[in-house]
Amino acid sequence: MSESPAPTAPRVNEYTAAFLLLRLFLGLRTLLAGVEKFESGGKYTFENYYANMTRMASGITGASFMPLWMTKNFAHSLGYLLIIFGAALLLGVKTRCTLVLTGLLYVGLSFGLMAVQESEGVAWLAIHVGLIAGALVLVRHNRFSVWADKS
Repeated sequence: MSESPAPTAPRVNEYTAAFLLLRLFLGLRTLLAGVEKFESGGKYTFENYYANMTRMASGITGASFMPLWMTKNFAHSLGYLLIIFGAALLLGVKTRCTLVLTGLLYVGLSFGLMAVQESEGVAWLAIHVGLIAGALVLVRHNRFSVWADKS
């Protein structure tokens, strides 16, 4: 009978590093997802943003049961929320709250894609939601933040 060494618990620094990596990835991904909504033909403008978001809202309304007023309101706020939440995650501003709000935003976006049966987009967003859930488990190891959560 061989004795295997007892598993050692990860050190606090490993959890801190794991959370920091998740936070940076999610922050960058969310921020750039918002910024790309302003792009068309290599130019980033507010005119492009509203044209892109109106086209997205009309597409979802045309292929689902959701009314245009609902999809348009969601789409027009989406880019701004992604930029705000992405920047907040990168800086570590109320990280727990920001992670929950970002997760809810991705769930809302997934709902729209589920309604139009866009399975690939839903799968990508499900990965984001899973990463956010993992980050929420590790959020107590958040050591580098501008405005920390209360424990």
